[in-house]
Amino acid sequence: MFNFNSGIMKAKRRKFSAAFKAQVALSAIQERESLAELSRRYEVHPNMISKWKNEFMERSSEIFETKAPEVNFEKEREKLYAKIGQLEVERDWLKKNLNKIGL
Repeated sequence: MFNFNSGIMKAKRRKFSAAFKAQVALSAIQERESLAELSRRYEVHPNMISKWKNEFMERSSEIFETKAPEVNFEKEREKLYAKIGQLEVERDWLKKNLNKIGL
């Protein structure tokens, strides 16, 4: 019996990061280059670029529907200063005890 797969290697599916897809989609939206030119530059099939562009356009409003997480920098700074104080106390304690035992 003949095995059709015996001499053929399967191509590995490439995975692209979200940042890469967004970059390609934005380039396509700007329309400064044709899909063929973008395809050559990014080494991605033109159909894939069109798909990413359409998805980007459809889902772009989601960015403004949710608020960015608020970061309380003041609270974070207080926690870091407290940690610094704790580490300084521990360091001083270690120095004092190491001097007592002669190290």
